[in-house]
Amino acid sequence: MAARISDVRIDVNATSSPSNSPGAGNGVEVGNSTLDQLDGLVPDLYLFTNEGRISYITYGVPLYQAAMKGAVDEVGRIIGQNKQALRQSITEGRETVLHIAALGKQVQLVEKLVEWINAQGLQVALRLRNTDGNTALSYAAISGIVPLAELMVNEDQGLPKIRNNARVTPLHLAALLGHRDMVKYLYEHTDADLTDAERHGIFIICIRTGLYDVAFDLQNKEPKLATKRGSNQETALHVLAQKPLLFSVNENRLGIYSRIISRSGMDHDSLKLDQALQLVKSLWEKVLQQNHEQMWSLVEHPTVLMLDAAQSGNVEFLVQLINLYPDLIWRVNSQNQSIFHHAILYRHESIFSLIHEIGSIKDLIATYEDDNKNNMLHLAARLPPQDRLKIVSGAALQMQRELLWFQEVESLVQPSCREQRNNENFTPWELFMEQHKGLMKEGEEWMKKTAESSLMVPTLIATVTFASIFTVPGGSKDNSGEPNFLRRMSFLVFVTSDAMALFSALASILMFLSILTSRYKEHDFIKRLPFMLMIGLATFFMSIGSVIVAFSATVFIIYYHGHLWVPAAIATLGSVPISLFASLNLPLFIDVWNSTYDSRSLFHPRNKLFKQPYHITSP
Repeated sequence: MAARISDVRIDVNATSSPSNSPGAGNGVEVGNSTLDQLDGLVPDLYLFTNEGRISYITYGVPLYQAAMKGAVDEVGRIIGQNKQALRQSITEGRETVLHIAALGKQVQLVEKLVEWINAQGLQVALRLRNTDGNTALSYAAISGIVPLAELMVNEDQGLPKIRNNARVTPLHLAALLGHRDMVKYLYEHTDADLTDAERHGIFIICIRTGLYDVAFDLQNKEPKLATKRGSNQETALHVLAQKPLLFSVNENRLGIYSRIISRSGMDHDSLKLDQALQLVKSLWEKVLQQNHEQMWSLVEHPTVLMLDAAQSGNVEFLVQLINLYPDLIWRVNSQNQSIFHHAILYRHESIFSLIHEIGSIKDLIATYEDDNKNNMLHLAARLPPQDRLKIVSGAALQMQRELLWFQEVESLVQPSCREQRNNENFTPWELFMEQHKGLMKEGEEWMKKTAESSLMVPTLIATVTFASIFTVPGGSKDNSGEPNFLRRMSFLVFVTSDAMALFSALASILMFLSILTSRYKEHDFIKRLPFMLMIGLATFFMSIGSVIVAFSATVFIIYYHGHLWVPAAIATLGSVPISLFASLNLPLFIDVWNSTYDSRSLFHPRNKLFKQPYHITSP
C-alpha cells in the first residue's frame, strides 16, 4: 500500500512561488509554521518481527481484510482479543487498522475505531504515520469522504497540520486529487498555518485539477495570488492558458453523433466553464491593476500568455483577456507571430475565426513575417502537430482539412503574399506540396482501400438481383410467361426492391470505380473524392436494404398460405444485417459528410469579441 501512496506526491518547487522567507530558494517556506510538525510517531511494528510473525497471520491479515470491508463486528472482535492492535502496523508499509479503514472509505468503522481509541486512551493512534509519513487523515483526504476527516479532526485539531515525508499536508493531497468538498473542509482547519508558498501551491493545484470555484475563493481572500509566480515563474493565468480541454470550443465534434453523445456532460462542463471564466476575469483584472511595466512583465514572461492560450486552443480565455485589454491583439513573440499565427500553426479555427471580428486590423496582421520571411500563408502550408492533424479521421479527410485551412488563409492575405518566397526559396503553395506529399499519398491509399473493400458486395448484389428478376418467385404461366403471383402486393414489393437493389448497387460500383481511377489532384480532396465516397456508401447501404426487402418479399410469396409466422420471423431477422451495416459504416459516412459540408462554417466569425461592455472592478 505504501508504494501506491508514495506516488501521490506534490512537487512543492513546481507549485510555489519565490519569496523572501527563509527556505524560499527551495520553493518551501518553513519558518515557524505549525504545519512543520514531524512528531516521528510510528506504529508498533511487532507483527513484522520474527516473534510476531505468527500473530500477523493469526489476526493481522484478518484485521486488514475486515477493515477494508468495513466489518465492524469482526474488527471489534479482533481488537477485543488484541488490545494493542489499534496502534500496530498491519502492513509492511506501516499502515494501522485506522489507515486501512480510511483508505477503504468505511465511515461507520472509522467512527467505531475513534470511539475505541478514546476508550483506551490511545489518542496518539490518530497521529501514527506509515513509511511515507501519511496519517490516517491523509488517507481520508485521498478518499474525498469528508465525514471520515471530520471524525478524526474533531478528536485532534492538529491532524490537518501534519506533513508527510514529502512535506505534503492532507489538504495538498485532497487538492491534488480534485476533492472539492474535502479541500474546502481542510482549508478551514489549515489556513491560519499555511505559508505564502504553501497557499500559492494549493491555489495552483486547484487550478490544475479543475477546482476553479475553490481557486476563485482563495484569490479573493489573498489577492496577491493573482500576480504571484511559481518556481517556473508562471502565474496562475499562465497555468489557465495552458489548459486546453475546458476552454476550447469543441472543434473536433462537428458531427451529429458526437454532439448527441457529448450532451450528457454538457451541463457539468458549462458550469465548470463559467467558474473558470469567472476566475480568469478576476485574475486578469488584478493583473491590469498593476503598473504598466509590471503588467506586461506578467503577461509576457516567462512565456507570452496569449500565445500559450492560442497554442492550446483556449478561445474563451483569449476573449476574456482581449475584451478587457484590446491591445493584446497586436502583441507578437520574438518570431513576430501573433495569436492568429499561432492559431494557424496549431490549427485552432475557433481562435483564427476571431480575425474576422477585428476589422481592418486583420489586413495589417496578415502582412507580418517572421525572421525566415514566412508569412501567414507559409504557416498554413506547414503540417500541424500530429495531435491536431488527427482530430479528423482518415488521411483523405485530413488532407481535405489542410486544404481548407490553406484556402482560408489565402483568402485573407495580400496577392503578393501568395507568391512570396521565404528564406528556403519556397512559395506558400510549393511549401504546402512539399510538406503534404506524404499525407497526400496516404490519403490516396486510404481512399483506394476504402473503395476496394466496399466494391465486392455491391458487385455480388448487382449480379444476384439482375438474375433474380428473370427467375421470379412462384414461376410463370407456360402460355403467356406472366408471373403466377403478379397481382399480389408481396410480388410488387419484390420487383420494386429488386430493381432498387440492382440500380443502387450499380451506382455504388460506379462511384467506387471512379475513386479507384481518379487522378488524385490536390483539390480533388476538397469535394470531389469525398462526394463520390458518400454517394458510394449511401447507395451501398440502399442496395443492401433493398436486397433484404426483396428476399423477405419472396419468402412472403412462398409461405403465403398458412405459415405467415415464417416470413414474419425471417423479415425481422433481415433487420439484423441492415443494423450491423449501419452501425459499422454510418460513422464513416457522417465523418465524411461533416468534414465536407459542416466545414463550410469552420471559419465563420462567432461574434465573441466586444459583443458586450466589459468593466474592470475597482480595486
